[in-house]
Amino acid sequence: MKKSPLVVQHLSKEFPPAKKCGDPFVAVDDISFELKEGQILGLLGPNGAGKSTTISMLLGTLSPTAGSISYFGKDFATNRSEALQEVTFASTYIKMPWRLSVMENLRIYGLLYGVDGLVFHNRLEKFMKFFGVWEQRFKTMNALSAGQITRIMLAKAFLPYPKIVLLDEPTASLDPDIAHQVREFVKLQQKEHNVSILYTSHNMEEVTDVCDEVMFLKHGKIVAVDKPLNLARSVKVARMRLMVKDGLKRIRKFAKAQNLPAKVEGREVVIEIGEQDIAAFLEKLAGEKITYSQISIDKPDLEDYFLQMSKDN
Repeated sequence: MKKSPLVVQHLSKEFPPAKKCGDPFVAVDDISFELKEGQILGLLGPNGAGKSTTISMLLGTLSPTAGSISYFGKDFATNRSEALQEVTFASTYIKMPWRLSVMENLRIYGLLYGVDGLVFHNRLEKFMKFFGVWEQRFKTMNALSAGQITRIMLAKAFLPYPKIVLLDEPTASLDPDIAHQVREFVKLQQKEHNVSILYTSHNMEEVTDVCDEVMFLKHGKIVAVDKPLNLARSVKVARMRLMVKDGLKRIRKFAKAQNLPAKVEGREVVIEIGEQDIAAFLEKLAGEKITYSQISIDKPDLEDYFLQMSKDN
């Protein structure tokens, strides 16, 4: 059986206590997972869950307290330079040197990965034209917008034919049309080059679209691993929307009596309710002589799952 290009086993990271008498802070707590060849794996979790710490350890900028990381069947701790020739990273929050031009930055980066000459120029032109930033190649980084920088960072990550790419919030500063373009680009790279991608994002619609599987972190632990749609289906509460013609106040009172959260938006009432309880609720509603002209039911999605899992227990 072919080995996964990235294998993480019992990885932990502790930071010293803020006070001498305090306990260490455990940012990542004994996590194990694999990134399979050609897979896009989502890494989700609320702020402080341990996502950034995990990525920092995968890049070697933080040393684990315990556990191991293996790239391509080799221990990362003793083969760091070799592994990072095949692993790249892009983040909305990491910048390149401001005073160098885009071309100068990317040429240095290409040389570090052994990409030069015609190969460098052709790939650079292809990616930058795809993202609509080819005309900015001779500008210094400080002359670009946040969205342009994000797209250039993404082009940089795929420039050297990587086998693994770690993407941290790659669409965070982008307009919806450009964010869609980025998602299509990522999926195309996976399809054409079988690249493995670890993908973090707070856009659950994006994660559902891009990721084959999702891993959810909470308090430094992995609490779920599954396909995005399977995680969404595990949420049993749906949103029922009623356009009320008569009885707006009564329906709020009625929902409260049923212990159902209800929110009024104009004449629309949004009620959170278990899918199995909808029919009985509507039957009781008819008995209250509350009339409505429209009804729609929003099934749970990955965002609902994220919100449910992010609540502190």
